[in-house]
Amino acid sequence: MEIQVEHYLIISTIMLCAGIYGFLVRKNTLAMLISVELILNAADINFAVFNKFLFPNQLEGHFFTLFAIGIVAAETAVAIAIIINIYRNIQTLNVDKMDKLKH
Repeated sequence: MEIQVEHYLIISTIMLCAGIYGFLVRKNTLAMLISVELILNAADINFAVFNKFLFPNQLEGHFFTLFAIGIVAAETAVAIAIIINIYRNIQTLNVDKMDKLKH
């Protein structure tokens, strides 16, 4: 039994919706960052799947996915450094309380 493209797209859609929901509902910056990671991983799945099904003998989609994963890792490292700095200054990670940064 071969996995069809629709199955991959369903998983990717579930990850995308979970990421969007988590980003909109959560107030913690780390939880929001994890939600953004879910969204980006859903996009990476789509790159790899469409490459496999549209161009099975080429690797452009896979290379693009690996490049995107590297960019996301760098973005996450910078975001965590910013979040740690914010926590040191105002002692909270809740987005509602970050209006103290304006002063």
